[in-house]
Amino acid sequence: MHPSPSLNLPPRKRLGFFSRLLDPTSAAERYRLVTAQIQHAEAHGFDTAWVAQHHFHEAEGGLPAPLVFLSHVAARTQRIRLGTGIVTLPMENPIRVAEDAVVLDLLSGGRLEFGVGTGGTPESFSAFGLSSADRASIYAQHLAVLRNAWAGLPLPGGDRLYPAGPQLLSRIWQATFSAAGAERAGLAGDGLMLSRTQPRSAEAPDASLAEIQNPLIDTYLAALPAGTAPRILGSRTLFVAEDRQRALQLADVGLRRSLARAAAAASGQAARFGPDAPLAQLLAAYDVHVGTPDEVIASLRADSALARATDISFQVHAIDPPHADILRSIALTAQYVAPALGWQREDALAPPATASFPVPVPALA
Repeated sequence: MHPSPSLNLPPRKRLGFFSRLLDPTSAAERYRLVTAQIQHAEAHGFDTAWVAQHHFHEAEGGLPAPLVFLSHVAARTQRIRLGTGIVTLPMENPIRVAEDAVVLDLLSGGRLEFGVGTGGTPESFSAFGLSSADRASIYAQHLAVLRNAWAGLPLPGGDRLYPAGPQLLSRIWQATFSAAGAERAGLAGDGLMLSRTQPRSAEAPDASLAEIQNPLIDTYLAALPAGTAPRILGSRTLFVAEDRQRALQLADVGLRRSLARAAAAASGQAARFGPDAPLAQLLAAYDVHVGTPDEVIASLRADSALARATDISFQVHAIDPPHADILRSIALTAQYVAPALGWQREDALAPPATASFPVPVPALA
């Protein structure tokens, strides 16, 4: 039996919007659209916005430079906290990352949340002169350098970071799929980032996401130093619409597009499902919550791992609906879904004057 959330976690969850910047358009337009989506999330009271870093592969993610992008967003927002989910630290110079992160944090008024991980597609490492097999050891080395730099400790050669960033040491989040990674994050007192989906083992191919992630939460909480408040970010794929049929149509289009990409890459999902797999199977395989607000609320309430999170973050991948539908899903999430999961709007900003009217919805292609 897992501990009651009320015994471990703060009473108010934080609500986040997450994007991998995958809108089907040019890179420049992707950046413009996701900036607008984050502004829309802020206007509807979201607490955080998260973006992922991906090098080279357009279909995996559209953003190699998250700190640059978030500096652009910071200039166009007022309150929403801005997070990296994640910086692929093994492929980065940790001192340069430390410097850029501090500058962004200062320019944004202290709004940066810094998520890191070992991630990145294996072939991406070669361009940086690295081997994917070494990612874990490089990650540990780079994270130690990053911490020391932010703490103002002497770096090799005797120099110290200017400006230093001790305030960021309490805003590090570590993403992981493993118990060892959860323990590492807990021992460090960092936040734990849980993914929207996760590979299943051969022994339990149909395990629920909660069955996989609850043991990671247990390990993380057990490793936390005494007196350290847990920070657990549960990310989930979420798409909400007033029209159930439209939501399912868009999910069908998006998930089959993802399945086709997996087939081209010969990944595990393609091996499990053929191109004519029923939509219900794809929704389960990709851990997707989709439908009307009431349907999505019921689906999310069944997720016991999400109930234990201090922070909940929703993304539309791998459905990737049109921009107008994303905006409407953000509004419906804030109005109906998130409050049903324990979130309360904290900021004093009023929703935009048009918030009570549906966003125009384009016809399906």
